[in-house]
Amino acid sequence: MTVQERLHATYLVPVVVIDDAANAVDTAKAMLAGGVDIMEITLRTAAGLDAIETVRKHCPDMLVGAGTVLTVTQCEEAIGRGAQFVVSPGLNLDVVACCAEHGVVALPGCVTPTEIGMAMGAGLSVVKFFPANVYGGISAIKALSGPFPQVRFVPTGGVGLSNLSDFVHPAVHAIGGGWLCDRGAIKAGDYGAITAVCRQSVEIVKSAR
Repeated sequence: MTVQERLHATYLVPVVVIDDAANAVDTAKAMLAGGVDIMEITLRTAAGLDAIETVRKHCPDMLVGAGTVLTVTQCEEAIGRGAQFVVSPGLNLDVVACCAEHGVVALPGCVTPTEIGMAMGAGLSVVKFFPANVYGGISAIKALSGPFPQVRFVPTGGVGLSNLSDFVHPAVHAIGGGWLCDRGAIKAGDYGAITAVCRQSVEIVKSAR
């Protein structure tokens, strides 16, 4: 199964903020216990790169990506640490090219027809839609899927348990968000809470698909 196939099969992409890489493996195991085998570890903290490397080394069942990748340097560092996909909040064609060079999936943020067209020109058919709640949510995705039927979206931002089912749609490749792995729960070592939310989210998706 390819990375893109895996993303679509699991349909949930937790946006994970790790403050201490020592917590990364327990966090990954908590999500796996809840039925989620994907994690996007953001580079918003100094622990991000170490966390990516640690999870890749100790949790082979987890598909690990890097999030909040803003530059080619960050992209190369994340891939060097083992990132299997790279997520950016916006469209940086240099980062997309870097991913292509290394054979790694790129998920840049695209919310306008112009950005989507540019991403298609770079060879992409799946893009992040961020922040989803600000740029029209599922209504916007449905509208964009009209002129871009070959593109699928990964909405992230403003999605949670209360509206998760709304985003299950043929134009949606997967759904991302921080609700799946609360930063505070990681800090507190409350891994049971992470497992519970992941399990509940998996059930919602199964019922809606």
